[in-house]
Amino acid sequence: MSRFVGTLQPTWDLETIFPGGSASKALRDHLDALERDIAAYQAKLQELQAPSTVEETKALDSLIVDLQAADSRLSEAGSFIGCLTAQDQHDKKALQLDAKVTSLNAAFNNVMTLFWNLLRLTNDEVWEAWMQREEIAPISFLLREKREQAREKLAPELENLVSDLAVDGYHGWGQHYDTIVAKVGVPFEEDNGEVKMLSVGQAANKLDDPDRNVRERVFPKWEEAWTKAEDYCADALNRLAGFRIKLYEKRGWDDILKEPLALNRMSKATLDAMWQVIVENKPKFVAYLERKAKLLGVEKLSWTDVDSPLGQAAGKITYEQAAEDIVQQFGKFSPKLAEFATMAFNKRWIEAEDRPGKRPGGFCTSLPLSKQTRIFMTFGGNVSNVYTLAHELGHAYHQYVMEELPRFSQDYAMNVAETASTFAEMILADAFVKNAADDQQKIVLLADKVQNSISFFMNIHARFLFETRFYEKRRQGFLDAAELCELMEEAQREAFQGALGSYHPHFWASKLHFYITDVPFYNFPYTFGYMFSTGIYAQALREGPSFAAKYDALLQDTGRMTVEELAAKHLGVDLTKPDFWRDAMAVCVADVDAFLELTQ
Repeated sequence: MSRFVGTLQPTWDLETIFPGGSASKALRDHLDALERDIAAYQAKLQELQAPSTVEETKALDSLIVDLQAADSRLSEAGSFIGCLTAQDQHDKKALQLDAKVTSLNAAFNNVMTLFWNLLRLTNDEVWEAWMQREEIAPISFLLREKREQAREKLAPELENLVSDLAVDGYHGWGQHYDTIVAKVGVPFEEDNGEVKMLSVGQAANKLDDPDRNVRERVFPKWEEAWTKAEDYCADALNRLAGFRIKLYEKRGWDDILKEPLALNRMSKATLDAMWQVIVENKPKFVAYLERKAKLLGVEKLSWTDVDSPLGQAAGKITYEQAAEDIVQQFGKFSPKLAEFATMAFNKRWIEAEDRPGKRPGGFCTSLPLSKQTRIFMTFGGNVSNVYTLAHELGHAYHQYVMEELPRFSQDYAMNVAETASTFAEMILADAFVKNAADDQQKIVLLADKVQNSISFFMNIHARFLFETRFYEKRRQGFLDAAELCELMEEAQREAFQGALGSYHPHFWASKLHFYITDVPFYNFPYTFGYMFSTGIYAQALREGPSFAAKYDALLQDTGRMTVEELAAKHLGVDLTKPDFWRDAMAVCVADVDAFLELTQ
């Protein structure tokens, strides 16, 4: 009997959040009230002095409650509008609302800058006693972190000026990239000779087509489409980097990785230890790529071969079947995780329909006021889509276990945000391999798993190398599209250790991640999340069912510890040393070994 209520719908329900979509009156009222409240908090904070006694800190309790609530309200609106712009790239009203939320975010950032400055100005003795207070202790990690960061930034009035100018400047360039992408069309000739103009999302699906002929036909058109847009993309990318570099300079920061590492609450030593272990194990993955080329009957893999399936692991998978598989496998690790996924499917928290007009990619977004999440993807019926669905449900579960914590304790960084998602994906991938019908199916599924490692260890390493070098060169001035292509291909050759026969020079233009303004260096946190969750997975396999509770506890702490503290407390390991990373890597290498043995 199905665990789902009625026929599963592949479209999400947004009406339970703000009815009426981009024309919603409830949403407009919500934004108007928020605007008034943010202005009131701004006025109040401009009058406030830093507390000079512990008694005076108590007067700030209600303000702290209000600021956490405003953060939730803003996040609710931003997430909802993000869903609107993703489901229909041509919803002009939604784009206007997006601009409105961006300016509200800037105004709220200004309020928070004043508040963090209040913390900065509190003397150390009062501060320590303040943080010990029963009402404040649960959120003290974030407050300490923000106080420290405020001490390293410009004066609050200057940071507020930066934030205001960034709305139409810095963030404007990020939004301009979305406008560029919406105009990119990729012509594709179907087998019957009919030429269809594909959106970027549809063309990206074709690049993952199991048929090599389809992939090789669409890839030149894909490169061509991005070549036409390259000057616009180069413009946006240069402006974004230029803004960051200049701001860092004014703050007295000379290391381009200072902010991304701080945002991810991790040290350079941890990042270096992770990349070190990855680089020392690359020959094993090169051997996999060479074997795959042999199986495909080509001398060297092309760029589109890297992620291609080695045949069909299964026939076309229905959305309902994917849901059944996910819930069943989740249940073997944790009944709580399975119950949560069932609820997400039944309550239509997922937008998975394959239709034109949607933006490419997948995401999970949190609605902290409604205590809900929404998942966005395009489900095409292959195993990879099932993994994406599991991945996004992992994100959603992460938010779910943190739901009852104060808002300031839910603020986890991007690198640990990838932990639950990758872990969820791994549960499924492992189960699929174990339950393979025969060796041929096992080969296909193992290849799918190894593809993940290749993505994180090679593709994302290429992005990291590209971005690091791009920023170094950008200090000297603008880079044109040709230079960016050269830099990108060079990084890909190095990351893949020359194992491919062709590369994707316009990857810098086609990858949204380089244009995201909220998070600089939207690359290494993915690899961290993958490796971290693989290490956690290795421990889960060793410890069995009792690990599920420990896993939930670890997820709950992700918003109130550095990653090094998190790993030390819940896993008993030191992330700045290679041992944990080698333990995680062993899981990935075992898949390669099994694959090489089966394909001898």
